[in-house]
Amino acid sequence: MDFLTCRIENQVAYITIQRPPANALSSGLIRELSQVLDEVEFDNRVRVLLLHGEGRFFSAGADIKEFTTVQSGKEFEQLAKKGQELFGRMENFSKPIVASIHGAALGGGLELAMGCHIRYVSHNAKLGLPELQLGLVPGFAGSQRLPRLVGRAKATEMLLTSDSISGEEAVKWGLANASFTEEEVFKKAEELCLKLTKKSPVSVKAALELLSYTNTDNFYEGVDREAVLFGEVFMSEDGKEGIQAFIEKRAPEFTGK
Repeated sequence: MDFLTCRIENQVAYITIQRPPANALSSGLIRELSQVLDEVEFDNRVRVLLLHGEGRFFSAGADIKEFTTVQSGKEFEQLAKKGQELFGRMENFSKPIVASIHGAALGGGLELAMGCHIRYVSHNAKLGLPELQLGLVPGFAGSQRLPRLVGRAKATEMLLTSDSISGEEAVKWGLANASFTEEEVFKKAEELCLKLTKKSPVSVKAALELLSYTNTDNFYEGVDREAVLFGEVFMSEDGKEGIQAFIEKRAPEFTGK
């Protein structure tokens, strides 16, 4: 791959964006990230994904230079749909995806981060959707995900002004889970990933599926599905192991079955 690296260690897939200096999102990077998801989704060596950027930024936005090669609105629409498809897949992925964000997550970079399940940020990181400053609008579902996370009023302000917020503000508004110093953020995200690898892959997958219903108006459909999965997970090998380990007062050994 030209724009990403992926290494697997201790059941964590470390995915690093390597497209200096800004780690800008391009059609090639989107294609490669989709390829990585294909490779790790059913790989039993991987229980959690950790996404971060090399160098100064997580991702400072979409590749504006690539935009100049696009000849029609239809091509822009197709590019947007590819990004939307990828980030939607990430949001509904069967394994947790944790983003470690430093420097900046702007435009497409923030849209990428919002596709992850958990976001750890550095205190001074900049997060925003500055597309209107260029006479554009978000294309990778940023206008839809941002209001779900920070509320419509704050999202409207951020979108129309093109102003970014800091990592600390992002935590306050619900856009990020926690903020740390720039030196600490990756380590803290890694610690979280290692903690998640100790959970049962069966129950984690079920929990992520159930959380996906909260993005829709199908409350009772989610409630019904919860009952079904409660029964299935309870009868899984991991479910039985978890109960037995609790009774025996020992750490469970989950196999993902």
